[in-house]
Amino acid sequence: MPQLRTSRLSLRPLSTGDAPVMFAMMRDAETMQFWDWPAFTDPETVEEVVAAQIADMDAGNSLYWAVCLEPGGPVIGCCDLSEIDRHHARGEVGFLFGRASWGQGYAFEAMTAIADYAFGELGLARLWARFHAGNEKSRVLLERLGFTYEGTLRGHVLREGVRRDCSLYGCIRS
Repeated sequence: MPQLRTSRLSLRPLSTGDAPVMFAMMRDAETMQFWDWPAFTDPETVEEVVAAQIADMDAGNSLYWAVCLEPGGPVIGCCDLSEIDRHHARGEVGFLFGRASWGQGYAFEAMTAIADYAFGELGLARLWARFHAGNEKSRVLLERLGFTYEGTLRGHVLREGVRRDCSLYGCIRS
């Protein structure tokens, strides 16, 4: 599992020790507003999510990074490259950052490093991302990264009894 660095950030493999900080982010309703699940109220559930992500990494299907300020600094978010399909040279990207780090360019910086790694080191040719309708911050970020709108996944997510549409964005590099 690679560690990635930018001018301000260190992206290291997610570990079970990150569950408390992930819970702090994922219990915030505003942070989770456009997520597939509502804010978590139980730290044990987040521990299970992190453990499942680590198992997925161990199986070689995904990469999950804790995004830290400077090497060894506090965790401010997480990013992933999941559903990696080496035959078709593609994967899905995602990100979640705590509210205290919003608006400072950290997500763009981290996702640029991940896209460069995916297209370079891994040799992927296509990345995609999806986000809930109305999440303008994700739309703007993905467009800045070179992703383009590909379509709407109607009623893709069922959250709290309501079906939500998701926008699908993709990026191809040859």
